[in-house]
Amino acid sequence: MKRLRVLIADDHVLVRAGLRTLLEKTADLEVVGEASNGHEAAALAGTCRPDVVLMDIAMPEGNGLQAAAKLRRENVSSRVLILSMSGTVEDVRRALDAGAHGFLLKSDSPGVFLSAIRAVAAGQRYFSPDVKEAAALALAAPGKASPLTPRQCDILRLVAEGNTSQAIADYLGISVNTVETHRRKIMEALDIHDIAGLVRYALRTGLIALER
Repeated sequence: MKRLRVLIADDHVLVRAGLRTLLEKTADLEVVGEASNGHEAAALAGTCRPDVVLMDIAMPEGNGLQAAAKLRRENVSSRVLILSMSGTVEDVRRALDAGAHGFLLKSDSPGVFLSAIRAVAAGQRYFSPDVKEAAALALAAPGKASPLTPRQCDILRLVAEGNTSQAIADYLGISVNTVETHRRKIMEALDIHDIAGLVRYALRTGLIALER
């Protein structure tokens, strides 16, 4: 039986270890490499030629979307499954614009991960059950991608949801100073200089949704 070759790209060691353990227990899958940042992911995919790359959306040294776009530009045949903590319309749209073939949430079940890998390897698109509505909207109305990086989109979403800088830092595992730097760059990139404006932008672009 031909096994599907999978590359795991995530900057968290525990996430990579968990995914490797899951995949190595599965007879038709094999892990051919691991990457901790976007540059490594693109380089390894170019040399290992995996069937599928499990690509974290937010990594240092070239995020997952930049790595996916690089693979597309260089005509690397590997199919890309984006992994993310959130699945807004904007998140999915950015992933599709980068050339990804599917989108998973890190909270998805092991069964969803395995189904997704097999589906995209077979030439299909695959979206987490919890982002299918966002995916439908992104596919129906493709638009200009956000000027923000995936990490900045994460921080903007958390800011718009009313979280303090300390809470965001604790949630993302980064320093408060890093959060504040991102907030400043977000405001500069969007030319928005107050929280209310950031909330309106997040609502308009689908980063957050109105509560029903």
